[in-house]
Amino acid sequence: MSLWKKTTVLAVSALTALAVTACAKPGSPDAPKQPSVLELLASDLQGSLQKTIDTTDKADSVALTAEGTAAGQKVSMQGVMDLGDPVKLEMSTTGPDGTPVIVRMIGAVCYVEVPEAQRSALGGKRWMKLDLSAMGAQAGMDFSRQFEDMDPTKQVKTLLATEGVTVVGEETVNGARTVHYTLTAPVATYLGQLDAETRAGVEEEMAKQGVKEITIELWVDEQYQPRRVHMIMGAMYDLTVNYTDYGKPMNIETPPAAETGDLAEMLKGLPTGN
Repeated sequence: MSLWKKTTVLAVSALTALAVTACAKPGSPDAPKQPSVLELLASDLQGSLQKTIDTTDKADSVALTAEGTAAGQKVSMQGVMDLGDPVKLEMSTTGPDGTPVIVRMIGAVCYVEVPEAQRSALGGKRWMKLDLSAMGAQAGMDFSRQFEDMDPTKQVKTLLATEGVTVVGEETVNGARTVHYTLTAPVATYLGQLDAETRAGVEEEMAKQGVKEITIELWVDEQYQPRRVHMIMGAMYDLTVNYTDYGKPMNIETPPAAETGDLAEMLKGLPTGN
């Protein structure tokens, strides 16, 4: 075969191969199969967890429900969270007598709505506020951090920073297809992720409660968004939080000062028990 014929055959072969590659569409027999998001969530833990953090960090808000126990008390709440700075949270729950209660967190300040029947005894105040940062400073720990566990990225970051995460499998959570992760780690591993100021108080409380390890379960959907978190700290804490409606507009405002009383100031005038 002459040189020009050989050159022509090679050129045609190369162009044919290029054309086949260019024309192969996703899903056709000639195209390599691309893994689904759920497959990536199950196979690429580090990459998927980091993408979940990056995606969720862009969300302005999320709706949530929380069920379980904390500090020996039953918890059942539903509401919304503004993920801006500061984080704002509004939750509805039920008081000991069955009366609906609204709780707002604006940064480290907690506002509790006073039932209408009790407002006259409080000078007509509709809200009572309690600065958890001031309260925590007196006790040597940051009580406001308990609400951080409801932040949808908090436990994702814990899993990303900790060895031993395993994939349970694919599950449907509130209608969304998800991949379920789980992690059980010693308390020291969890404490190592806290700042020094917070760590001492949390460690002391865990020791009192006999907590030896923590378990975190996480469910992530095909949009790389957490749909459920379940966290267990022995008998001290067992809480499941479900997330929906990422990015839904909301407006959580600080209650008017004229309608708000300071619970800490009120408690100063009360006698203390021996």
